Amino acid sequence: MGSVASYFGQLCGGEEKKEEERHLRANDRPFNLSYNYANNAIKTSKYNIFSFLPCNLFEQFRRLANAYFLFLMLLQLIPQVSSLSWFTTAVPLILVLSMTAVKDASDDIVSRNCNLKNKYLNNSVLGQKTVTMSRLKEHCFLLILYHLSRTDTKATIKEGSVFTVFLPRDEGVNAALSSFLSFWSYVIILNTVVPISLYVSVEIIRLGNSFYIDWDRKMYYPKNDTPAQARTTTLNEELGQIKYIFSDKTGTLTQNIMTFNRCSINGKAYGEQVDFSWNRLADPKFMFHDYSLVETVREGNLEAQAFFRLLALCHTVMPEEKKEGELYYQAQSPDEGALVTAARNFGFVFRSRTPETITAVEMDRSVTYELLAVLDFNNVRKRMSVIVRSPEGKVTLFCKGADTIIFERLHPSCNKLKEITIGHLNEYAGDGLRTLALAYKDLDERYLEDWKQRHHEASTAMEGREERLDELYEEIEKDLLLLGATAVEDKLQDGVPQTIEQLAKADIKIWVLTGDKQETAENIGYSCNMLREEMRDIFVVAANTAEGVKEEGMVALGGLLTSVRSCTPFLLYCSQAFALEKNLQMELLRTACMCQTVICCRVTPLQKAQVVQLVKKYKQAVTLAIGDGANDVSMIKAAHIGVGISGQEGMQAVLSSDYSFAQFRYLQRLLLVHGRWSYLRMCKFLRYFFYKNFTFTFVHFWYAFFCGFSAQTVYDEWFITLYNLVYTALPVLGLSLFDQDVNDRWSFQYPQLYTPGQLNLYFSKKAFVRCMLHSCYSSLILFFIPWAAIYDTVRDDGKDIADYQSFALLAQTCLLVVMNVQLCLDTDYWTAVNQFFVWGSLAAYFAVTFTMYSNGMFLIFTSSFPFIGTARNSLNQPNVWLTIFLTSLLCILPVVAFRFILIQLRPTINDKVRHKVRKEALPAPTPRRPPARRISTRRSGYAFSHSQGYGDLVTSRKFLQRLPLWSRQAPFTQTDSPLAQNQPQHYRTIAEEPEESQSP
Repeated sequence: MGSVASYFGQLCGGEEKKEEERHLRANDRPFNLSYNYANNAIKTSKYNIFSFLPCNLFEQFRRLANAYFLFLMLLQLIPQVSSLSWFTTAVPLILVLSMTAVKDASDDIVSRNCNLKNKYLNNSVLGQKTVTMSRLKEHCFLLILYHLSRTDTKATIKEGSVFTVFLPRDEGVNAALSSFLSFWSYVIILNTVVPISLYVSVEIIRLGNSFYIDWDRKMYYPKNDTPAQARTTTLNEELGQIKYIFSDKTGTLTQNIMTFNRCSINGKAYGEQVDFSWNRLADPKFMFHDYSLVETVREGNLEAQAFFRLLALCHTVMPEEKKEGELYYQAQSPDEGALVTAARNFGFVFRSRTPETITAVEMDRSVTYELLAVLDFNNVRKRMSVIVRSPEGKVTLFCKGADTIIFERLHPSCNKLKEITIGHLNEYAGDGLRTLALAYKDLDERYLEDWKQRHHEASTAMEGREERLDELYEEIEKDLLLLGATAVEDKLQDGVPQTIEQLAKADIKIWVLTGDKQETAENIGYSCNMLREEMRDIFVVAANTAEGVKEEGMVALGGLLTSVRSCTPFLLYCSQAFALEKNLQMELLRTACMCQTVICCRVTPLQKAQVVQLVKKYKQAVTLAIGDGANDVSMIKAAHIGVGISGQEGMQAVLSSDYSFAQFRYLQRLLLVHGRWSYLRMCKFLRYFFYKNFTFTFVHFWYAFFCGFSAQTVYDEWFITLYNLVYTALPVLGLSLFDQDVNDRWSFQYPQLYTPGQLNLYFSKKAFVRCMLHSCYSSLILFFIPWAAIYDTVRDDGKDIADYQSFALLAQTCLLVVMNVQLCLDTDYWTAVNQFFVWGSLAAYFAVTFTMYSNGMFLIFTSSFPFIGTARNSLNQPNVWLTIFLTSLLCILPVVAFRFILIQLRPTINDKVRHKVRKEALPAPTPRRPPARRISTRRSGYAFSHSQGYGDLVTSRKFLQRLPLWSRQAPFTQTDSPLAQNQPQHYRTIAEEPEESQSP
């Protein structure tokens, strides 16, 4: 029976056979298609023309809010339950569903177009970040439910215990049933606490603030024709609450470009722009800044020529020359490429190499050197050397490396030159340049032969090979003669130090997560102003074992607890593989969060994401991650907000991000201006929206005591329908789209204005409770003042006007006037649009009211417009207008007095800055200033991105082997490199180093 069921299940499509193997034939598409295998096509659109309406409605009603309002509309169709007509809920619901459907259709069309254009994208790129409801909504949503339940419960109890004798009751109607129906009636009436228009308004505000980002010309990068782009509309207000920024280094903080900037040769410093047109083999993109150096080289200065000869010979670069004069250098280190290019432009051109020779063109003369040995780089040596024999038979050792390492190995005769060079190095380091020292040594042939024999024995030894080689290297690299030093600029993007300084003033903590070595990370910290010389408390955790990491972490934590807070301590973590273990990750978090600046080096893409998730999980703070490459995608997706920089490394980061732009410096405008304004506007919107709807609903509650809790409404049904959709919709949208406490320049002038958003001061639980109390007070005034004013009141002609319809008109008019005056008090920045919305809404109210209460509407739709003549009979009475004025005054005066006292006694940072704005002129744009010069021993950049093992490669024949074309691999995996694109070479910082397998 089981097999029969299985058979029929397969026929009906109920059971699918598990696929265990596939038959494929290379280059035979018809054969492969004959098996009807599932293809790998990616479909990013959800609908087609037939499925759109049912599927979209199904998805919309899966949302709790839409299902709730649909339930209310169905309740309103029951006459025994609802005292309101069904259209009071149906009209807003249909409007919301229609607007959402249009938006979903538009998004789906865009997605379909993207699918047609970008079929090559990886599946990982197409995943969209699921955005959770913001914390603002979480606070108010829970409290609103609580308020509803309490209000409904009280109403039901009082209806049964106090007003039972006054309630009209049909014969045979059960009291319990009547109470049950009355409860649901009040659920319908009080649903305006959170109307469905709230969700539409929020989406419109978010969309508008997203457009501001897209349209911001100050975030447009003309060089690449790249504007800023808000790729989501749901996170704008959280941009104003960022506490932690996690940034990549290469391509994010830097331009990914290396340039030979300055140098010191034989005690003389050089560095001004130079014209290299005299050299036909020069790289056209190379720039240097000193004519005197060119003249020195061309005049035949021996030291200068030896300096550039060293740069042309002492390296592991691979050359390629497809056309005469068009050289392409494949450098494993960006520093290497910049230095060899510098030698090339000054007339010492590295042309080709074999395992035994190096060919260079020295001042238009081709010279071939015999390569005798390469003393390779490693992390301990921090230097490399080559031993070469010139055509004249002279044997020389050329050495370059970290200045501190080279200076320890100099001949005593170089002491004076060393002191001069140290001064130059300090100057270069003060400008944030990456430096290294150059030295040489002439070797005796007999000594070299003996050394080479011992070197061969050590290199072929089965035990202690590395130690024996290091001893030999130490032996021969002694008594060196100093040639000078180089200074290479790892170019930062424009404005990076200023941006980091501004964000730090806003109390945003910046963590740099990079795959580079410790020295690289520390150097970039100084260049970006994250590290400063006055920082005395710099803690480094770099142990290679879990126990070591724990001990160093405890030492750092102890130091942080005893350090002075004004020192803004800095932490450098170099042991992420151990620090992220479960038993150590809390120590990492506790220690790192006490520092203003944290740099984590040698981290893999996965570890970047783990660091972000750790902070996100335990700190309850809004996080932002920013990067430019594929290795940053996991970090960008892990953070609350991901920002992608469209740079040199493709579009993977941008496609996975929530916001994107071309330069890191735009981040400060995104956060300090757009983010802060969005947060401020959303908080004002929510406070005002709940105030006006709580007040609107509380008036119903007070009226229940006078209508016997019969669920009769205070206001006209059409006023209830149009209150949130028409009368108060546009003014609050104008406030939420255009308001700003200060302009963008003042926002940059005082980054401290950003701090309230991090603490969520503008819409906290406390602010929500204050909003409810304000609404309660206003509702009391708005109900009892009109009630008292109209009670037993007569018209000028002696007729009684104390009827329900006149009272309803007076109450709703007072409510609308007070709401508009309150909105005017909340508005800090007035535009013509705001003025139009406020006055236009009041004009629309009176126009609609006189129209709906006219004789004509009553004659055409008698049952729908029963308030015939109420407007013209009530609003022509002076006491009605006096009541409106008195009610508005009693509602607004306490607010003005409270705010005045609060500003005088406890002014916020916003109050202080706005006070300055009134007194001072508009601040000028901040001038770009050069970075402060520093004096530091942390200078060398040579070892920063260099790797061990390339010396063995260039002395072997592996790089000469030509593989078959079908299996030959590209020398670079980075396909957007100039070499891969067959363009003239200019040297960029290489991508972060690949992941290394690290185990405890």
